[in-house]
Amino acid sequence: MMLEQSLDNLENEDLEIRLLLEGIYLKYGYDFRDYSKAHLKRRIMHRLSLSELSSISQMQHQVLYSRAFLETLLTDFSINVTEMFRDPPFYKAFRQEVVPVLKTYPFIKVWHAGCSSGEEVYSMAILLKEEGLYERTQIYATDFNVEVLEKAKHAIYPIDDIKDYTYNYQQSGGRASFADYYIARYDSVILDQTLKKKIIFADHNLVTDGVFGEMHVVICRNVLIYFNRELQKKVFKLFYESLRNGGFLGIGTKESLRFSDYMEKYDTISETLKIYQKRFEV
Repeated sequence: MMLEQSLDNLENEDLEIRLLLEGIYLKYGYDFRDYSKAHLKRRIMHRLSLSELSSISQMQHQVLYSRAFLETLLTDFSINVTEMFRDPPFYKAFRQEVVPVLKTYPFIKVWHAGCSSGEEVYSMAILLKEEGLYERTQIYATDFNVEVLEKAKHAIYPIDDIKDYTYNYQQSGGRASFADYYIARYDSVILDQTLKKKIIFADHNLVTDGVFGEMHVVICRNVLIYFNRELQKKVFKLFYESLRNGGFLGIGTKESLRFSDYMEKYDTISETLKIYQKRFEV
């Protein structure tokens, strides 16, 4: 009997989550219905524990009638685990394998999708600057979370993270001193403001918004792991259509094109580091 009650409660909980996500989509247009259910459930239950609400159904009511609460929940759902030069071997391989091709173009367009608070965008800006490519590059940095986009625009980060960032930079093949790229102020650092010159930050939702056309590079690392298989397929299509022939796609180390419909449409630059090049269409 207790087991049956437990299963009933679990089923009701899952149903409440489905209704909550449906309500968010219908009222505001944010579509989380194909995100990883485990990820969303953890975030929803965490927010429930912090609020004065007693059920997910009450949370749904709060979301529908309070834009402020929606913004709080959007921050909970957003994936903001990032750091500068995250996974240094990726950036090292990018320097060695991708940069020589980019140097053959007179102008370069790079899209950082799901850029979060901007650390990896500025990492790419530094890399391109050191390779003499920054002045002829336009970087588009997008995320659906306007709060983290604002943080990215300011380029101010905790000073406690600088030791790790410096190590990552050195391991990624950095050619200068990482200290050249920031100014320390109290408990924070402000990145070199000239790094913003070629970056456009914009609100873009991978689930509902359209393509960025004719990109030479698309970077979206450690975002797709939070999507289910169907949504991954949709986003891979979006990236493919946004890349020009010969363009490069970089995804997270735990992500892969291998089981997607698009694997045959790319050449693999590094399966370990998840760098792919779009084949030329005949």
